[in-house]
Order: sequence, then structure tokens, then C-alpha cells
Amino acid sequence: MGTLLLGIGEYGTSNTPGDVVKTFSLGSSIAVLLLDPKTRMVGVVHIALPDSSIATPDEISIKAGRFADTGIIALIEEMKSKGIDKHEDLMVKLVGGAIIMDANNTFNIGKRNALSIKKCLWELGLGARQEDLGGTISRSVSVFVDTGKVIIQSPGKADWSI
Repeated sequence: MGTLLLGIGEYGTSNTPGDVVKTFSLGSSIAVLLLDPKTRMVGVVHIALPDSSIATPDEISIKAGRFADTGIIALIEEMKSKGIDKHEDLMVKLVGGAIIMDANNTFNIGKRNALSIKKCLWELGLGARQEDLGGTISRSVSVFVDTGKVIIQSPGKADWSI
């Protein structure tokens, strides 16, 4: 049993029984959770920005997961290389996208991330089955490989799941 910890802009997968895939500090960032019921593989990407047009090719190659348009594709490719058949069979869950340190909602990064992610998913023939998006709280999320259960944590609040 192990824990795969993912930072901002990182992505990873596991189908090892007992593993947990976890990411912290989801403010305006969004964790895209992909679960394959057939192989029991879990994939998570911690997306910080809506698109890669502002990045250099080097930045994209180093942290493809940082951007919605490159992170989701990179995660799906990794899952395919590890044994999923069709990405269209993946169950999608989304967590994060809050308004943090932007009291006037000037930049709308959380909302822009959510819209960009949903557009990317739609282009891939996918849609979120469950989501916990928006609000003004930061979140951490854990996905349990054995069950696919998603636990969300936020300081000062009881844990919840989607």
C-alpha cells in the first residue's frame, strides 16, 4: 500500500491495490480524476491554468499537467500506456476551482480552469459524472484505487466524498 503524492502541474496513475493517489492545495487549481472501472486504474492531474498558450514549449514539456489543454491529454496517454483500452470508458470527477486570494474575482482562474477542462473533456467525448467545484475554500483530494472512493478535505471542515 502506497501513496502517490502529486504537486501542482503533476499527473500520475496507479492500479496497485491499496494505493491512494492524492493532491493538495486545490485553490483555483482543479484536480481531474479519471477512473477506469475495467482495469481499476486511477489517474489524477493537478491543473493550475486554463491553457498552454502562455507557456513556452519547454514549460509544457516539463509540466504538461499544469495546463488543462495539455494535462488531460498527457494523463490519458499515460493511462493508455499502462493498459486502459478506451478513454471513452473513463469515469471523470472534478475537484477544486475556488476563488482564492482574488476577493474581487478579477482573474476568475477557478472558473476559467473549470470551463477549459470541461471543453477539453467534451472534445474527448467525456464529461464529469461528479464534481465539487467553486466556492471559496481550498481542498485536498484522495482517490482510493481499491474502491474508486474520492475523499475531499478542507481545513476546518469534516471530510466529504463525491
